[in-house]
Amino acid sequence: MRTGQVNLTDAYCVFKNGELWVKNIHIAEYKQGGYANHIAKSDRKLLMHKRELEKLQTKLKTKGTTLIPTRIYFNEKGLAKLEIALARGKKMFDKRQTEKEQEAKREVARVMKRF
Repeated sequence: MRTGQVNLTDAYCVFKNGELWVKNIHIAEYKQGGYANHIAKSDRKLLMHKRELEKLQTKLKTKGTTLIPTRIYFNEKGLAKLEIALARGKKMFDKRQTEKEQEAKREVARVMKRF
């Protein structure tokens, strides 16, 4: 993790038996590690206080919300920390609007390229 070989693009968090787990996070194996190296893409348990877990579970019960990891950092003690955020997915009309805006930007770029 210290070399920056962590991929959070498809990662998300789920609750299993009252515990918070992060899925699809890719942490590259340590090159100098031997037979006891870790598995690069495995589920990892997140340690949190019970009150924090209960608060997150109640917020997740609303429709269309999910927990996603946003960044990994090291604190002053040298421990790895994962920052998570509560996110809401886009509605269909929002997706269409975004698609229209992207198409307009592409069209402007095509026209500007000609001149």
